[in-house]
Amino acid sequence: MLLADVARTSREVAEASARSRKVALLARLFRTTEPAQAPIVITYLAGRLPQRRIGVGWSTLAERVPPAVEPRLAVAEVHAAFDRIAAVTGKGAQTERRRQVRELMAAATGEEQRFLLALIGGELRQGALDALAVEGLAAAADVPAQEVRRAVMLGGSLGAVAEALLAEGPDALADFQLEVGRPVLPMLAHTAKSVDEALDRLGPCAIEEKLDGIRIQVHRDGETVRIYTRTLDEITPRLPEVVTAARELAAERLVLDGEVIALGADGRPKPFQETAGRVGSRLDVAGAQASLPLSPVFFDLLSVDGRDLLAHTTAQRHAELARLVPEPLRVRRLVASDPQDPQTRAAAGEFTAATLARGHEGVLVKALDAPYSAGRRGASWLKVKPVHTLDLVVLAAEWGHGRRTGTLSNLHLGARQPDGTFAMLGKTFKGLTDAMLGWQTERLRELAVRTEPWGVVVRPELVVEIAFDGVQRSTRYPAGVTLRFARVLRYREDKTAAEADAVEDVLGFRP
Repeated sequence: MLLADVARTSREVAEASARSRKVALLARLFRTTEPAQAPIVITYLAGRLPQRRIGVGWSTLAERVPPAVEPRLAVAEVHAAFDRIAAVTGKGAQTERRRQVRELMAAATGEEQRFLLALIGGELRQGALDALAVEGLAAAADVPAQEVRRAVMLGGSLGAVAEALLAEGPDALADFQLEVGRPVLPMLAHTAKSVDEALDRLGPCAIEEKLDGIRIQVHRDGETVRIYTRTLDEITPRLPEVVTAARELAAERLVLDGEVIALGADGRPKPFQETAGRVGSRLDVAGAQASLPLSPVFFDLLSVDGRDLLAHTTAQRHAELARLVPEPLRVRRLVASDPQDPQTRAAAGEFTAATLARGHEGVLVKALDAPYSAGRRGASWLKVKPVHTLDLVVLAAEWGHGRRTGTLSNLHLGARQPDGTFAMLGKTFKGLTDAMLGWQTERLRELAVRTEPWGVVVRPELVVEIAFDGVQRSTRYPAGVTLRFARVLRYREDKTAAEADAVEDVLGFRP
């Protein structure tokens, strides 16, 4: 397939206003896509590079190269070029990467150049979200979209599903089942303002501690244990204590959902940065374990000894979890069978207060009759925090003044929109420590796609957790609202921009 076909489709999708038209354009492209190239094409359309980072900054992209007259670049050829650019290291790496980028651009037509520049710079926002790609793929293969969606949830990758579906036809979807050793996308939660609101919205439910740890998915097959992050990266060698705990459970094959957290001698959680640093460390794992042991805490069971539990209710899955996992390894919870009963509501408030007193960040309220919706932010899970927080994406940053001169300080914050773009909600420089200032300055320079006298515009990749006191109307920003007294709590490198909160989540905080 030629890159020109992908670039043209990207432009046409961006120009189309109707969802049906966008899906039809994607279906047309997928019908002519070679199966082996489907993962690359889908990743490009989503505005991402399979290589993630290739070490090319705004200064290299600013150099314009005369375009080719006729399209001849193949998708596979472009992918190989990005592989080579990403592999360049050592002395003179920047010069060599610049040379290779110029060579690639010289082989591209004007439209292809615009597509590649936006793709490399992280500014390709044409609305070809994964949800639209799922529908386009389903239309191309003439199968129900829900069957493709389920395969993606269980297979963990739209690209892998697309390759199999285009190569083998509809029967290939049956191969994507919950399988021990192959991670699935985790179920996520929406936000509620209070426990009372969550009880009213969900009906019979369970209220669980919301831990300030790192989400993990644990797969055990006999003595073999594999541990994955919420982004499906394997981190098994870094968590030997979790491996040991999983091997001690009374089942040969299982898939568990939970968190790993660092606790002090008093049982209170240590700062999130310590947990994240330990999970992220690849060096001297034994020494790190001795100095900062981590505790696994499980709250869901997705499979046990060959039985897929995804379609089972929350109550049924927890009954199985309680049978296999000892209480110290399970999250604390309270069942509210009759959420309108005054005593039940009082107990829910007391449970929440006790959870906060133990140092945790809030509670998760889960409908007892809900299945496990892998890969979705389901309305049957609601998170409640005493301090309003949102996970937002950094869109730009301004140079600091006074003692912050020389650092990128004031952050431009954005929330996800339905078309895959990000709506700016405001700015903040509050809550930043000196260490965070130094780190974010370096990181944002790496992500910069354009410099301005006031600062830098960056690829929308970095997720930051923001605390705020409320939402107020504002005509300055595209969503019509801005955050009151926003301040930085921490960076969430364990989350992707696709997992950031949406504009609709923000609007839910309006008075």
